[in-house]
Amino acid sequence: MVVATGPDQVLERAVDAGEIAGVVALAATDDGNIYAGAFGRRAADSDAQMTLDTVVWIASMSKAITSVAAMQLVEQGQITLDEPLSNRLPQLDSIQVLEGFDAAGTPQLRPPRRPITLRHLLTHTAGFTYDIWSQDMIRYQEHAGIPNIIECKKITLSTPLVFDPGERWEYGINIDWVGQTVEHLTGQRIEEYFREHIFLPLGMRDTGFVIGADQRQRLAGMDIRLPDGSLQTVPFEMVQEPEFYMGGGGLYSTGPDYMRFLRMLLGEGQLDGARVLAAETVAEMSRNQIGDLTVGMLKSAIPGSSNDAEFFPGMPKKWGLGYMINTVEAPTGRSAGSLAWAGLANTYYWIDPARRVAGLFLTQILPFADPTALGVFDRFERAIYASRAT
Repeated sequence: MVVATGPDQVLERAVDAGEIAGVVALAATDDGNIYAGAFGRRAADSDAQMTLDTVVWIASMSKAITSVAAMQLVEQGQITLDEPLSNRLPQLDSIQVLEGFDAAGTPQLRPPRRPITLRHLLTHTAGFTYDIWSQDMIRYQEHAGIPNIIECKKITLSTPLVFDPGERWEYGINIDWVGQTVEHLTGQRIEEYFREHIFLPLGMRDTGFVIGADQRQRLAGMDIRLPDGSLQTVPFEMVQEPEFYMGGGGLYSTGPDYMRFLRMLLGEGQLDGARVLAAETVAEMSRNQIGDLTVGMLKSAIPGSSNDAEFFPGMPKKWGLGYMINTVEAPTGRSAGSLAWAGLANTYYWIDPARRVAGLFLTQILPFADPTALGVFDRFERAIYASRAT
């Protein structure tokens, strides 16, 4: 007997086995959604059922949205990708490079050898990092009394670079600086700009930095993976009145909302008659923008927030103007040249322009790169491609 392994079965079995408390997953083509499913509960300690309209923290999946906003301004001629960004944001002039620490533990800083550009920020080659994946940044922030970026304090934007702009790829607070750039150029906070120029045109009514009363009724809880493999629900919420809206990771959304955003990118900048970007801009965002540099492993420095993380280990990976690019076909069926990224609470997406399919997988589990959740996501993606082949 052949056992059915469609996406419904993959997700339902994962919930029944206790691998995840709940999940929302979707897949779509140019013609619309080809799969949408919700299974399990909104948190491990909750009886509320996961539904397609459940609101989740999408964390670094915010980055693609902030990158689109910046590229709208590039299209309009308000800024270029390669001009010194300190011409627009003078506060960048004070950013230095951390070379190490002296014997007394004092940070050793120097000016960068070249200016930071918008292209550096969009490609994570500016030199910024995250403390989650940098012991040196943990040490620096402790020395300077600077909080984690998730607290949305402007002082955290002043943390130093760990290399000179353009010298390597390292994941960091770059897209928070992109959000600051959008605000400076438009005179609007990005909560307002995104709503007017991205969310309303695309019909994304449940996406934003601020959780509305209606969204709060549908909000998923946050679970942590315990050493024994079980899940425990913990308090979690992004700051609702922050010093700055975190373009790199502050958004909440739903599966159907974010899929509309992915379908816009799959549709070369437009969806249902609403054009958000020019086709040539989307094409440029989808090309390798880091040359011979490669996307490396995120080596955890804070295990409670993230495991070591690398997609498709051993495969050379590149970065466009907003997302990762796999250079060869993935074992799941994802084509070479596909685009993808993720959020800290184990939310994942991909866009496959060659096979004309996009996929989305939403849980709320910490730490990031949870092996169990990643295994379910892998099986879900394989099931989507298998269903496309039949």
